[in-house]
Amino acid sequence: MTHCAATGASSRLLTLTNSQARRVFLDRHRLSEVPQGAASGAALLSLIDALGFVQLDSINTVARAHDLILFARRPRYRPKALKRLYEQDKALFEHWTHDAAVIPMSFYPWWQLRRQRDAERLKGRWRDWQGHRFEDQFKTVLAQIREHGPVCSGDVGKDEARSKGGWWDWHPSKTALEYLWRTGALCVVGREGFQKRYDLTERVIEQHLCDETEVDVTATVAWCCDQALSRLGFATSGELAAFWGHIAPAEAKIWCDAEIAQGRLEQVAITSDDGSVKIAFARPELAVDPALEVAPTNRLRVLSPFDPALRDRKRAARLFGFDYRIEVFVPEAQRKFGYYVFPILQGDRIVGRVDMKAFRNEDTLRVRALWPEKGVQWGQGRQRAFEAELNRIVKIAGVSQIAFTDGWMRGPAQELL
Repeated sequence: MTHCAATGASSRLLTLTNSQARRVFLDRHRLSEVPQGAASGAALLSLIDALGFVQLDSINTVARAHDLILFARRPRYRPKALKRLYEQDKALFEHWTHDAAVIPMSFYPWWQLRRQRDAERLKGRWRDWQGHRFEDQFKTVLAQIREHGPVCSGDVGKDEARSKGGWWDWHPSKTALEYLWRTGALCVVGREGFQKRYDLTERVIEQHLCDETEVDVTATVAWCCDQALSRLGFATSGELAAFWGHIAPAEAKIWCDAEIAQGRLEQVAITSDDGSVKIAFARPELAVDPALEVAPTNRLRVLSPFDPALRDRKRAARLFGFDYRIEVFVPEAQRKFGYYVFPILQGDRIVGRVDMKAFRNEDTLRVRALWPEKGVQWGQGRQRAFEAELNRIVKIAGVSQIAFTDGWMRGPAQELL
């Protein structure tokens, strides 16, 4: 760790080497410590709180994204623990960050600004899409839930035409459910399979958490930025704004400027994987952060493509030199790697990416292809570590056997990038 003079300024910037930056970032995402410990109840809630949220995704190639995110940090984790925490204990709520996610219930009041802004933003967008048809269903949908209890989308608008155009081609009552959820009248109280169940917010959220008085935008921006920074270690104003998805980069920049003026924030220089330097913001305490001196565990782990440490693809590319694109929506003939390829983390490096799938009817996890990253030697030691990880993953994948397809070991990923 060094200090360098800021260009055109008399102050000196704290400069983190690339290794130090990775250490801080992985520490904040709970990927630096050895993956072990309790993975249910209060312990699981504490982990989700530390991450901020866990993205939900329906694809179940090996395990669903939210399950693999938690499993990578706590191998004792099983999906029923999250379901219990969410649906029975009511310790989590579901809403939107950059995508649908489960979030600690204590954070619920800070989503008031998001709900308010979504009310206008979505109404305009969805009117262009469906006209006023979904708004016409608000009273009917709310009355049905009030009288009969929680519903799934298939329980409402049964006289409305169902299209086979795809998951986004919602009928008006389904759209009404989503709008009322995103804007606060309804809550998602769980899922059947992966289909949401909706109930009235007043029956789900404790009154002290859902007081819908006039939103305090300044306080919400401050909370979003402060809490994002604590989970990133260092960040640009744009990265702070994007973390929760509630606020605009300009709002985050105003907060950063004010915090710097008060001496509570400073600029730092972050060394990228390629040696270039990116200026970011951090708390002054970063200079003595214990994570700077602690090398992450060398335990090899397969990560979800939606892992919070990697969801910001540009940041992952800067810090780890990891150029990644999920190819689910890429036509098969144009894919460079595969439909759903998993990053592999070891120590502070992304060492490879693997295309694998659980064939549950065959009770087998099949490894179809693996590409080491640039400069990574895939020797016997790393292969043993990989096989040990696969033996852990079969437990969350719901199979008991592992098979390697002929020709599974490929050349460096960079040959395809």
